[in-house]
Amino acid sequence: MGIEIKQVSKSFGTFSALDHINLQIPSGELVALLGPSGSGKTTLLRLIAGLEQMERGVIRFDGVDATRKTVQERRVGFVFQHYALFRHMSVFDNIAFGLQVLPRGKRPSKDSIRTKIMELLRLVQLNGLESRFPSQLSGGQRQRVALARALAIEPNVLLLDEPFGALDAQVRQELRRWLKQLHNTLKITTVFVTHDQEEALEMADQVVIVNKGKIEQVGTPIEVYQSPSNPFVYSFLGRVNQFRVCGHEGTIHMGHLSWKSEEVLNWNHTEAIGYIRPHQMELSRTSKGESWAEATLLHVSQLGPLVRLECQLTVDGTLFELELNGEQYRELWEDSSRQLYVNLKSIRLFPVKQSQHQSVKRVNMQSVSLTMSEIKV
Repeated sequence: MGIEIKQVSKSFGTFSALDHINLQIPSGELVALLGPSGSGKTTLLRLIAGLEQMERGVIRFDGVDATRKTVQERRVGFVFQHYALFRHMSVFDNIAFGLQVLPRGKRPSKDSIRTKIMELLRLVQLNGLESRFPSQLSGGQRQRVALARALAIEPNVLLLDEPFGALDAQVRQELRRWLKQLHNTLKITTVFVTHDQEEALEMADQVVIVNKGKIEQVGTPIEVYQSPSNPFVYSFLGRVNQFRVCGHEGTIHMGHLSWKSEEVLNWNHTEAIGYIRPHQMELSRTSKGESWAEATLLHVSQLGPLVRLECQLTVDGTLFELELNGEQYRELWEDSSRQLYVNLKSIRLFPVKQSQHQSVKRVNMQSVSLTMSEIKV
């Protein structure tokens, strides 16, 4: 079932939680609502479910206006962040609850309910645990019970609010893979809220990035990570380096450095901040052209198979990071020198007015010391 959200706004008192939201969710897709705390993502999820009422706008399910429909009429399955299981009920009764409370004319027979619940228990890999109570289950098992309960009513849409937030890292990783496989099997339109970037990028078909009640960008995980639409998305998704430059008539200037760029062909002394991720930066021990800037290696960190280099530009003191694999690092650093060069030609530019909430880090070189043992990895 496809979902259309058009010009939706929601306020709590004087606080605007959502401001004229427009979004299309294709049928059968797994969509992540990703954003910082207070961005409005959970409010949007609750509006889709019918748990909150909006001030303006329309929500359509498969082209039919669902704005005034109840949760039951919308046929949505909702998994709450803390599961909301009934402690005094067994696993079986928790999952069956949505079916058992249906009006008599719509309620399946006891035998039909039992058959369905046993099928769901196998689907969520909890067969044999139907007589246990929530207190006798692990966090991951309780999450599966909550999901099975949401699926029991055969929902048109499945909604999950931070489904793995209360679980430890290893269990989260396992459940993410499992839920992705389950979605691929069931093909139910699924929307989940998360503030975990890795979770959204790993699981979702489409990522919707929300900030301050507005949608910043919608795209596939590859699109939003590799081609951010604005400075917020660049900074929110993963690590990023920032360099302050000036663009004028086809040339980018940084201190005494300058290089040609069609991106600034029509710019007129426009200040900008250039963004580039640590793993995307080109590195050399010698200068290779006008866009190559000299830098000094300050610190080296070993991160499993990766090596992170903390560096500083000579031209203006900007701090930045590089990421290499261990073999690349060893090939480059066969001596004790801390001098290096980085190519700034691939930085993505945004005028300063779009980047005012960001700051470029600088440090006094005289305050930094580095021993030779720190350089060797």
